[in-house]
Amino acid sequence: MSTLKAYAVWDANISWFHWINLLCVLGLIAVGVVILNAKALSVATEGKILLKTVHVWIGYVFAANLLWRLVWAFIGGQYARWRAILPGGQNYVSEVRDYIADFKAGQPRQYLGHNPLGRIAVTLLLCLLLTQAITGLVLAGTDIFYPPIGSWITGWIANPGVDPATLVPYTKEMYDPAAYDAMRAFRKPFITIHYYGFYVLLGLALVHILVVVITELREGGNLISAMFSGKKILSETPADKKKID
Repeated sequence: MSTLKAYAVWDANISWFHWINLLCVLGLIAVGVVILNAKALSVATEGKILLKTVHVWIGYVFAANLLWRLVWAFIGGQYARWRAILPGGQNYVSEVRDYIADFKAGQPRQYLGHNPLGRIAVTLLLCLLLTQAITGLVLAGTDIFYPPIGSWITGWIANPGVDPATLVPYTKEMYDPAAYDAMRAFRKPFITIHYYGFYVLLGLALVHILVVVITELREGGNLISAMFSGKKILSETPADKKKID
């Protein structure tokens, strides 16, 4: 009979990152949906600026939280580091095959860190989150003139004789038409990536939740509660214990 054993896996930094990230993503999605439908909802210009301002401030928290997670992957605990997150390494392909085979057979291997497929998913999510953060910061500057590039944008598009520091969003009479058009052309690829990234992130988030539930039911390890307590409770010897140790 298998004996349950608790393992300390996720440190406080990882737990805080996870839940702050979740709240930020939910907030960004909610405000983003309203912004995308502002015209249909008859939102006035002042309302659009307020919505975008809220979106940007949530985005700052989101970006700072993500940046700390990326730094923590260099200096954090063994299961938080890049070597335990990124797919690859010795025998990785065979590990994926074995994990899938065991999962299908109803005897999934238990892991302290991310399982081989989970490492792929986490890497994709981190790349997508980073893409959204970078493009979002660019849009914050080109749309409502917020840092880090807002002052550069206002200096670019201000009409001659207009103090760039006085520029207000949606006041085209203060903008140099040619410079404004050039700025919008610069902005276009960033908003396209951010727009489609929004839908991809939404889809991946739903898949992530589904996979976590399925994995917890099939594999065990109390994945959800472990993000609160930092401890996984496993019934078998973890497949990655010796390798990461």
